Amino acid sequence: MTKFSDLNLNPKVLKAVDEAGYESPTPIQAGAIPPALGGRDVLGIAQTGTGKTASFTLPMLSLLARGRARARMPRSLVLCPTRELAAQVAENFDTYSKHLKLTKALLIGGVSFKEQDALIDKGVDVLIATPGRLLDHFERGKLLLTGVQIMVVDEADRMLDMGFIPDIERIFSLTPFTRQTFFFSATMAPEIERITNTFLSNPARIEVARQATASETIEQGVVMFKASRRDRAASEKRKVLRAIIDLEGEKCTNAIIFCNRKTDVDICAKSLKKYGYNAAPIHGDLDQSQRMKTLDAFRDGDLRLLVASDVAARGLDVPSVSHVFNFDVPGHAEDYVHRIGRTGRAGREGKAFTICETRDEKALAAIEALIQKEIPRVGNPVKKPEPKKREAKTADPGKAETAEKPKDTRQERSANRPRRGRGKGDDGPKVIGMGDHMPQFIALSFSERMAS
Repeated sequence: MTKFSDLNLNPKVLKAVDEAGYESPTPIQAGAIPPALGGRDVLGIAQTGTGKTASFTLPMLSLLARGRARARMPRSLVLCPTRELAAQVAENFDTYSKHLKLTKALLIGGVSFKEQDALIDKGVDVLIATPGRLLDHFERGKLLLTGVQIMVVDEADRMLDMGFIPDIERIFSLTPFTRQTFFFSATMAPEIERITNTFLSNPARIEVARQATASETIEQGVVMFKASRRDRAASEKRKVLRAIIDLEGEKCTNAIIFCNRKTDVDICAKSLKKYGYNAAPIHGDLDQSQRMKTLDAFRDGDLRLLVASDVAARGLDVPSVSHVFNFDVPGHAEDYVHRIGRTGRAGREGKAFTICETRDEKALAAIEALIQKEIPRVGNPVKKPEPKKREAKTADPGKAETAEKPKDTRQERSANRPRRGRGKGDDGPKVIGMGDHMPQFIALSFSERMAS
């Protein structure tokens, strides 16, 4: 088995890795680090939770160990789709660079420009940023990208979903053509492949799993749900969620619950807290300090259930998440892989349950086609009450006989009903023609009528 000591990393970086307790690299790390240290571009395709961050962090630090940063000209650039993921990458750099004299800056929203400008002015070796905030600094004239030697695009498929691809292309154009590029993604959509063909030069392609496959350590299940009434669908669905959590019991040490909409994130979290569950919401509309506080509580084990949107949970790296609950079936099949990838990380076992309404069956079929397997159906833990049977009243025997007597059908009643004419009565012979009251002139012949 390959060890980190076999990858020719910088001794100081290797020391930090050993102190962090890691001995053997994951497949994506073992495949990406050697060509990265050799100066080649790298295209890494791996599912969530396989150690992609260290795949570019470790070789970057080894390559940047020598040299000095200049003011407003970072030596390397890491682009992340969300604030949380950018903050997670920054933590990884802190862990692995503690024996190196390298500086870093984190450019994300929710933090004042003044503080970030002060860091950039001093000169940084590693700049970690979201695309929007990076371009804001560039347009204000506070940042130059002409000194970038290494550029990393992390979670490229999420960049595509969030509409950042035009920003990514612009940032690429602002960096030197001679830069070394590391490009990582869980899936390879056609648009992403086009970018890699345009901006990467003969990259080393490392693909450690089938595109968009779920980890084999994750036990999956789907609960098919149909509401009793349309106006009760939301509350009954939340009841099913609580029942699944209760059914898992102590095995569910902590979990992430995914909703498609931010409003549902708030409603679901509020409902869980109302019923005594330790839950809190996290989504893009919350204040950055509140989001970080919630994430820290979840990482520390003080929060059991984290109700999240896809974007907010993207940067969450907690190895010991036991369960993932999809309160809503994701609209994009790839998002399902990212969601359940929050559990079963680093070789651990995990469970993922999805609540599927009738309207979501098409999206569920797309997910099963993507992961190339059928997700087992799980029985609804909420049993529907049986309808009450009507009992016949038999107190009065006479009435009981009357009740048992079959009623005439509509056709029988119609056939037995006497037919009435237009007059008041219906007695007497039937009138044929005009009867005795025929006018005299009608009886005359044509010549007689003309003569008269």
